[in-house]
Amino acid sequence: MLEVPRHAFVPQAEAGSAYEDGPLAIGFGQTISQPYIVARVAELLQLSAYEKVLEIGAGCGYQAAILGKLCATVVGIEKHAELALRAREHLRAIGITNVTILEGDGRLGNPASAPFDAIVVSCALHEQLPPAWHAQLREGGILVVPIEEGQGQELYRYRKVASGWTREKIFSVRYVPLL
Repeated sequence: MLEVPRHAFVPQAEAGSAYEDGPLAIGFGQTISQPYIVARVAELLQLSAYEKVLEIGAGCGYQAAILGKLCATVVGIEKHAELALRAREHLRAIGITNVTILEGDGRLGNPASAPFDAIVVSCALHEQLPPAWHAQLREGGILVVPIEEGQGQELYRYRKVASGWTREKIFSVRYVPLL
């Protein structure tokens, strides 16, 4: 976390708040997650430097940059073309070269780069897990995703097993919705 300058990923108007432990607006109704959540999610993925990770909802690229310091390759998918472009620019500006940001629908994943060792979803899911995520995650791989439940959201860690998934509830969170 100390190696990735968070201020490089936020709009100039938010730069003074970049190191506060809270989410910040990045445009298009999206946010950069608070540092604690980014760190906790990275920890939940149990990375060991050799993995390929898929991030759904890459936003400004901050979490992808953090993950890029912890694993071999990150593929991020962002629905908003302007945010995807900004994320690529931010990553290039700080010298991160093992992260690719693509524009697209995260529900489809990225079959061209599969299989992945881990998938992290940086926006809240309000539906069933998309089948593409299961298909693109290797057996034993980890999926971390916030899911809308009732009036709130819960962060879950799934592990792909031969029969489907195992699931562990982590804690309550608040993410922007998956679009």
